Amino acid sequence: MSHTGPASASVTSSAAAGIVTALVGFTSSFVVILTGLRAVGATDDQAASGLLGLCVVVGASTLWLALRHRVPVTTAWSTPGGAILGTAGASADSFGDAVGAFLVCAVLLVLSGLWPALGRVASAIPTPVAQAMLAGVLLPLCMKAVTGLEESPGAVIPVLVVWLVGTLFLPRWAVPLTFLVAGVVIAVHLVVDDAATVDTAAMLPSLELTAPGFSAGAVVGIALPLYVVTMASQNLPGVAVLKSYGYATPWRDALVTTGLGSAVVAPFGGSSVNLAAISAALSAAPETGVAKNLRWRNAVWSGSTYLVLAVSAAAVVALAASAPAGLLAAVAGVALLGAFTGAVQGAWADARLRLPAAVTFLVAASGATFLGIGAAFWALVAGVVVTVLFRWAEARRAGSAPDHRRRSSR
Repeated sequence: MSHTGPASASVTSSAAAGIVTALVGFTSSFVVILTGLRAVGATDDQAASGLLGLCVVVGASTLWLALRHRVPVTTAWSTPGGAILGTAGASADSFGDAVGAFLVCAVLLVLSGLWPALGRVASAIPTPVAQAMLAGVLLPLCMKAVTGLEESPGAVIPVLVVWLVGTLFLPRWAVPLTFLVAGVVIAVHLVVDDAATVDTAAMLPSLELTAPGFSAGAVVGIALPLYVVTMASQNLPGVAVLKSYGYATPWRDALVTTGLGSAVVAPFGGSSVNLAAISAALSAAPETGVAKNLRWRNAVWSGSTYLVLAVSAAAVVALAASAPAGLLAAVAGVALLGAFTGAVQGAWADARLRLPAAVTFLVAASGATFLGIGAAFWALVAGVVVTVLFRWAEARRAGSAPDHRRRSSR
């Protein structure tokens, strides 16, 4: 009996930590994924299929990595990647083009694991430039939290109030509580508005295959920014989070596993899968009450919970389709505020690169399309070019300074 109590407590703590990790990860970002998939041409059925597939791959990849390496590694879909999709509609002529871009991104993730040089190339993009690109992409999406007040003030105001109160007193649960209130608002809307209906037949889980296309615009305008933001804003921070708690991330296996998972889910409408960043702390931190050498069980519970949540994906999409105008966009904007804040801080952290970061931010936020390619790609190009020019000018000034001093001494 003396051994049963602590063992039971450990299992309970692991279950609680893992379930919370999955619930927070799912509820904090699924609307962002749905918004992004719809922006690149997905129907409600295709979006539901993509969300279901992502839940399965996130669950399976988390289980594989945690059980194989005995480390609390958790995976997630790319929330910043969903934001990239939300502004990349002009780069894809059809959802098939977006699916092709998802596959290209998946291949790049696998190659980054097998061929470290590619990962170093992605890491060579200056962090302020990558973060400024992300901030510019997120800005118009975050603004939906304000513009939604024009479309449906009665629906959006309760969501914003709950988000603010939650941020002040329950920051970890602020966004999940916001989604909960949004669900209540949708339920009230369905009762009050006779014209509002829910397609109950669409609530059954199902997968829908989409044939991939490989247009140049989608590959350059979606796949490359999606890969960069997934590496810079998800995979690398995910490693840092685990390291802060004393764990070594199985980097190569994690990239190959999430890359292959992304490739599997892409034809079903799912975007990229990667290491969890923010939600990773929910399973790896000492606050879980689980011994450090046993916290990998937290990740096992998280992966298992995602497999259960997969069944609800179609119902979530069906209910979302019945939401008042502007509500889900406002919720997505609120959900992305934390990512936007972090991206802005990262973009302006290096005083020497603030002008290149500003150029990157403005190009990304403009939403402009050139040669059929969206603003995210051109923002990266502009930021890298301006950075290179700045560094060249600095090196030239530094190189000419001694010559100038020598001439003066003569």
